[in-house]
Amino acid sequence: MPSDAEIEAKFWKELKASPFMMLGLNGSAEAHGQPMTAQFEGEQGPIWFFATKTNTLVEAMRESHDAIATYTSKGHDLFAAVRGTLTVDTDPANVDRLWNSHVEAWYEGGKDDPKLALLRLDTESAQLWLGGSSIGAAVLRLIGRDPKQDYKDNMAEVKL
Repeated sequence: MPSDAEIEAKFWKELKASPFMMLGLNGSAEAHGQPMTAQFEGEQGPIWFFATKTNTLVEAMRESHDAIATYTSKGHDLFAAVRGTLTVDTDPANVDRLWNSHVEAWYEGGKDDPKLALLRLDTESAQLWLGGSSIGAAVLRLIGRDPKQDYKDNMAEVKL
């Protein structure tokens, strides 16, 4: 059974391989979330997202900054719900550091595009689950084991 630290390390590894999250705000119309490309440095927060100033998430930050970002790895081996505080970061040094050709494709004015907004998710906690298959659960039941008991060790609640 993996430790919480091992599950957390797997989260950062999987997020690096497929950096797409559903980002939303609690207490707003944007609570449902929208797909965003995540950027981060190392194996810790904050998690960064490029957006536009007219993006509904940016507009909804007038109501709430309490964010949740959900994640499913490519192979469905890991699932995550990351909680934190979402703000617009206005530091040009952060834009410069995180800027790349994939981001550039979205902004006609480049780094100085007046519509550009850099969102910063200061992570607080996460629930992380390793994937469990229905087939595996059925096999465990056939041999007389409760799959819920085996699976409970594949979940971690961590501070990020």
